[in-house]
Amino acid sequence: MHELLSSFLSNESKFGKLMTRIAIIIAANLLFILFSFPVVTAGAAFAALYHVMFKTLRGDGVINPFVQFWIGFRTNFKQATIAWLLALALVALGYVDVRICLQAGGPIGNFRYAIYALGVLLFILMLYLFPTMAAFENTLPNLVRSGIYFAFHSPLKLAVNLFFHVFPMVLTYTDAQTLPLYAFLWCTFGFGAIAMLTARLLLPEFRPYLPLVDDCGDFILDKDGNQQKSGSEPENVPERHHEMTEKEILEEMRKLGM
Repeated sequence: MHELLSSFLSNESKFGKLMTRIAIIIAANLLFILFSFPVVTAGAAFAALYHVMFKTLRGDGVINPFVQFWIGFRTNFKQATIAWLLALALVALGYVDVRICLQAGGPIGNFRYAIYALGVLLFILMLYLFPTMAAFENTLPNLVRSGIYFAFHSPLKLAVNLFFHVFPMVLTYTDAQTLPLYAFLWCTFGFGAIAMLTARLLLPEFRPYLPLVDDCGDFILDKDGNQQKSGSEPENVPERHHEMTEKEILEEMRKLGM
């Protein structure tokens, strides 16, 4: 009985791995909230949160979330902060424009719908930009292009990803009486759980262009010390995509006029 209980509670058991993953999600969620308090650093906190989730999913699930969060925060701080501040500036500009349209009324007032559409596109871009930033190293313009590519490469996954992010927020603010409960859930694991679901959804799209990793999530190097690329292919992808790098993806997108 003791051996059975020890085996069940072992870190190698399914229950142990599940508990470890839940602990990582909670720890990363708390770090995300802490690092997002200054508001200005929220973009880097998003990138760091996804860094932890991708590291967890690509390894054996046993990582130090505090160390990995700091690595993701530090390495993506500049690009993520610039992207975040630009997004906030665009939201503020859009808000002012909508107010002007509402006050003007008439035909001018209808322009607010175009602003709403641009706001949705900005929201989609930010949903994909931070995971892309956490997974790839590149310049910010190239990361934006990659984020757009992955967002519209699979419309079904885009719809699921939007559901992950929009439905919990709508559920939170539709019932004022349960708002304290939802606030507790968000502070405990909400952001981390959504990031984990999003990372699991996007990883199959990212994997063909990511370096190979071992069971601990560390890069596998060849004899020359270079990172080995993945040879796995998602289903129904043409053979010409077999060894495409992110640079080649961006080049193909430029040819398409994106």
